[in-house]
Amino acid sequence: MNVDHINPFIQASRTVMKTVANIDVTLGKVYLKTSPYSSDTVVVVVGLMGALRGQVLFSMDKPVALQIASAMMMGMTITELDEMSKSAIAESANMILGNAATLLYNNGVKIEITPPSLMMGDNIQISTPNMKTLCIPLLLSTGGKIELDIALVENN
Repeated sequence: MNVDHINPFIQASRTVMKTVANIDVTLGKVYLKTSPYSSDTVVVVVGLMGALRGQVLFSMDKPVALQIASAMMMGMTITELDEMSKSAIAESANMILGNAATLLYNNGVKIEITPPSLMMGDNIQISTPNMKTLCIPLLLSTGGKIELDIALVENN
């Protein structure tokens, strides 16, 4: 995986989380995941098409999801993942990917993103056949983490 293709996702994650949720993000130890792998209880998936194809996943536990939804809803206390809070979490991922797509475009890499899909459940199994998945733990200043899983290939 090309670091020039990965850095925009990290930069966009930091920018959007700070802007919309007032949460600072530091990076944990980056590693490769072996497919299939288990994920946290809340996962947002966004597909990529164009010069790069694949998917980006944001995996988090329920307390982190509630925290992000609360921050995006102007600090309103969120205690359950209802349709409004799920929409806020999916929108945060959409904003990050839109931001990353702009950064990539400015570097000459044109991609399009799909609308986000949110999945919830215990022991969600993710499979990315024929693609390596790079996991970048995003450590939140408010506690908890989001695993940013990137599975990309360059289109020829």
